[in-house]
Amino acid sequence: MAVPVESVGTGRRRAARPRPLPWVAMYHSVGDCSDDPYRITVTPERLERQLAWLRRHRLRGVSLRELFAARARGEGRRLVGLTFDDGYADFLAHALPALRHWNCGATLFVLPARLGSVNTWDPLGPRKPLLSADGVRRAAAAGVEIGSHGLTHIDLTRADDAMVRAEVTDSRVLLSELIEAPVDGFCYPYGSVDRRAAAAVREAGYTYACAIDPGPLTGPYALPRLHVGQNDTAWRLHLKHKLHRLRRRPVEGV
Repeated sequence: MAVPVESVGTGRRRAARPRPLPWVAMYHSVGDCSDDPYRITVTPERLERQLAWLRRHRLRGVSLRELFAARARGEGRRLVGLTFDDGYADFLAHALPALRHWNCGATLFVLPARLGSVNTWDPLGPRKPLLSADGVRRAAAAGVEIGSHGLTHIDLTRADDAMVRAEVTDSRVLLSELIEAPVDGFCYPYGSVDRRAAAAVREAGYTYACAIDPGPLTGPYALPRLHVGQNDTAWRLHLKHKLHRLRRRPVEGV
């Protein structure tokens, strides 16, 4: 069952009061980062330290489905959304054990047309294996929320209408069939979103979508996220957390 992003009051209908946006962290690969031109990789050791930092600050990383469900109940003030883009195969080997160790959840955005392939969209490399269909099912069985990253990792703002619909709608159908469960979330490749792409995601039946820094489009279908990388030590995480709370304006519906 899809979790509504909006808060719904009981009894008499009340206007929802805008609340500060939740802190949502954006990860990609977890493994060797010695060759990492796009800064998409953190080592397992760094991820462990970052999750430990959350614990020390009485924060807990969760999937976006859990985060929004808690906020709909008027809770979740100390929850942080953890997202992993692209569906790298190292998620099972390195990210999932760390998440389990620190009692954290996560949302994994995958590309159903590229399962078992590599990240060919990154011209500078290195080539990183992506999860197979079985790997995605294993992640879902472990309690990880599975979301769509489109079919093939293209910039939706540069695609024609038919391609946008296929990337958004077909990917949701394929993933729902693969994991035999609803797929609530979408993540825009490259973080690129415009009104047309956001409308397509909404019409396809998703309840939320993640971008990076969508500016005036910020809302349930264009959620900003904070990149977390190998250089993010405890002090940098502390600053990012404080700055996020200061600069993100309240938005209806999340």
